[in-house]
Amino acid sequence: MANMFNLTGKVAVVTGGSSGLGADAALAYANAGADVAILARRVEKLNAVKADIEKATGRKVLAVRCDVTKEENVKSAIEAVLGEFGHIDILLNNAGIAVRGGVDSMSVEEWDRSFDTNVKGIFLVSKYVVPQMKERGYGKIVNIASVNAIVADKVDVFIRHSYNSSKSAVLGLTKGMAASYARYGITVNAIGPALFESEMTSSTLFKSEDFLNKYNALNPAGRPGNKGELNGTVLYLSSDASSYVQGQFIVVDGGGSIV
Repeated sequence: MANMFNLTGKVAVVTGGSSGLGADAALAYANAGADVAILARRVEKLNAVKADIEKATGRKVLAVRCDVTKEENVKSAIEAVLGEFGHIDILLNNAGIAVRGGVDSMSVEEWDRSFDTNVKGIFLVSKYVVPQMKERGYGKIVNIASVNAIVADKVDVFIRHSYNSSKSAVLGLTKGMAASYARYGITVNAIGPALFESEMTSSTLFKSEDFLNKYNALNPAGRPGNKGELNGTVLYLSSDASSYVQGQFIVVDGGGSIV
């Protein structure tokens, strides 16, 4: 059974790999035996993550600067990965942003920025990864959505209408890709994390004691997710253990969405 989760010989690409859940997932992939390419805009942070993973696991890590909202940038980044490793087995579309505000207070620019990163980014990276997966007859694509694709919140600090909308769009894109590419040996699934501490949340949500108290009171687990608690789901959907799982959305939220 353990061999089903073994990624030795596989190559994984992680967008948004310079911090938070992306960096955690990249380390998990390497610990499972994969070589990893981490993509993000901040080169210094990428290089630091690369060094940490290589030291901890001995696996090969490629750090590539990439803005997932820019097509030529994405095209060049994927070409660099293929030039280094020759193929891509796993794609974790993790890059994302959360812009606070409701439709009555957001600017058009803020709305567009959410969709450019959270939806267009997945489209562009997948556009340049999928063709070689189809040629090889194998691929595992995991899109990071959010529990907020299916659950909204009326607490002021958590109102993010563009985030709700863009992450819901990720689910639609996941289903469409899954249905189209299953015949090529490619599985496409999505994960919906709830609140995890990351660079994106530590300076906002985790600094609000009032919000955390409300979140913990409403969540059956009574707490946010801990570092590494998303990795099991990521590895499952990225490995042959999920070979017949297609177009699904797995929520990792401590039970928050069921109450």
